[in-house]
Amino acid sequence: MTLCLRTLALQALTLSDPQLKCTQVQSLWQRHCAGQLQLDTSLPLVAETSIPGRPARPALVAPRLLQRRAMNTVAGRAALIHALAHIEFNAINLALDAVWRFTDMPADYYHDWLLVAQEEAYHFSLLREHLQSLGFEYGDFDGHNSLWEMVEKTQDDVLARMALVPRTLEARGLDAAPPMKHKLAQAGDHAAAAILDIILRDEIGHVAIGNRWFQFLCDERGLELLQTFESLRQQYQAPKLRPPFNMEARKQAGFTEAELAYLNADGF
Repeated sequence: MTLCLRTLALQALTLSDPQLKCTQVQSLWQRHCAGQLQLDTSLPLVAETSIPGRPARPALVAPRLLQRRAMNTVAGRAALIHALAHIEFNAINLALDAVWRFTDMPADYYHDWLLVAQEEAYHFSLLREHLQSLGFEYGDFDGHNSLWEMVEKTQDDVLARMALVPRTLEARGLDAAPPMKHKLAQAGDHAAAAILDIILRDEIGHVAIGNRWFQFLCDERGLELLQTFESLRQQYQAPKLRPPFNMEARKQAGFTEAELAYLNADGF
């Protein structure tokens, strides 16, 4: 019996153990690339358990309640690495959700988002291993749930999902990575800085995927891109992005000159 890619993506999303989730995602990607899975783009699926699956720790708190720690301490660097690992774990979940939830998209859409899930699992594993080398474990610090909250808000419209998750919240990572890398390198944590190089490289591709499918959907629905984006941002109360922006990374991710000018003038 050939299993459906979208069904297996939903199953992986429900897993709460981070290591098991990463292993399942890597296996799913390999099986997909080997042609061992079918893809039924119109198959109706329903999550029968609570999603996403996640461990009991970290505790989830409001972003303003997250404790800031000095970067000149091991605990301070570990807290930053933990925050990044938490983002990557949530990013695995959002990519899997994009695969299973939305029907009747082109086959390339599902391939793209499974690729994202696989790379986010790799990022999480790198960060978790580095966190362990510092004497900590994923769950030792609090985290927040802002990324998944926007995933939930946009569960009924793939256009809104593409606009406000990869193009907005994930694109923030393009801006944040260089200063974070500088802080870590300055503190002597060159291993963490090298991991950030890998993450930035791959995240440019992830944001590009969001841009690709947002443009596709705007074209399909006969919508103007910038006007549609701003309308969705207001409708879903997405955060307005503030400078500084990593303009070069955003260009590589496929933001148009008009979008970049709009970003600089008013902020997404």
